[in-house]
Amino acid sequence: MADLRSEELPIAVQADLLGVNRTNLYYKPRRPDDSDLSVKAAIDRVYTDHPEFGYRRISVWLNKYEGFTINHKAVLRHMREMGIQAVYPRPNTSKPNPANKVYPYLLSGIEIKAPNQVWSIDITYIPIRRSWLYLTAILDWYARYVVAWAIDDTLEIGFVLETCKTALKAATPLIMNSDQGSHFTSPQYTGLFLDAGSQISMDHRGRAFDNIFVERLWRTVKYEDVYPHQYEMPRDARAGIGRYLRYYNNERPHQSLGYRTPWEVYHGQQIFPGTPPRPL
Repeated sequence: MADLRSEELPIAVQADLLGVNRTNLYYKPRRPDDSDLSVKAAIDRVYTDHPEFGYRRISVWLNKYEGFTINHKAVLRHMREMGIQAVYPRPNTSKPNPANKVYPYLLSGIEIKAPNQVWSIDITYIPIRRSWLYLTAILDWYARYVVAWAIDDTLEIGFVLETCKTALKAATPLIMNSDQGSHFTSPQYTGLFLDAGSQISMDHRGRAFDNIFVERLWRTVKYEDVYPHQYEMPRDARAGIGRYLRYYNNERPHQSLGYRTPWEVYHGQQIFPGTPPRPL
C-alpha cells in the first residue's frame, strides 16, 4: 500500500477522495460584491414568486420592473451560483455518468391519503446581507410537515445526505420525490432511499410545479421569515430559520389542513392549549 503521506496526489484524486468538487480546491473565497448580492436577492424574489421563469424571463423582469440593467447571460451566471439553474452538459462535450439514473415522475394523478406516502426534497437559496446560504428540507406531502432540514454555505452534497439520514431515522416514505438536480440523481442520494425501501420519483425537466408543495414552503419561509428579518450573518439566519421552521411545524395553522398544524396532521393528534410545541 502506498504511503499517502509521502506521495503528492494529483488534485483530481484528492478531490475524489474528499468527495468535493475539484474547483473548490483552487478557489480562493472573497467577500461577495454588494451589487452581486443585490442582483441575487432580486432574482431570488422573482424566482420565489415565479418558479416557472427561466433566466431569460427573469432578465426581462429585472430590467422592466426591478430597476436593473442586466443581460440574460449575467442572470444565468447568478442563477447557477444560486443553485437554481441547472448546468447541463453541452452536446458532444461530456457524457452523463451512467450510474446517475433519472427516475420517472410517479405522482401524476396520485391521491395522497396518509403521512409518509410521499416526501419531497429540494434546495433553496437564502439571501443574507453579507453573503448567502442554502437551505434543504424534506416535506411530507400529506401533512405539509418538515421532516428534516439543514442549512449550509456551499452546495456540496454532504448536507443533503445528512438531512436525508436524519429524516430516515424518523420514518420511511413510500415515494421520495425530487427534481433532476445533480444532488438528487447521485447514487449517494438515491441509494439511501432505495435501501430503505422507498420508490424514487423525479420531476419532469422544466416542470416547475411538479414539486408544488415544496415551492409553497419556500415561499412561506421567505415571505414570513427570511425577507422580513434580512439576516445579517449566517449564524443569525441559521438560528432564525430554525425557530421559524419549529413554529411552522408545531404552531402555525394551515388553511389547507383545516387550520390544524402540520405536526397535528402528521402525528394524528391535536395540541391542546397550554401544551408546549414539540421539537422539530
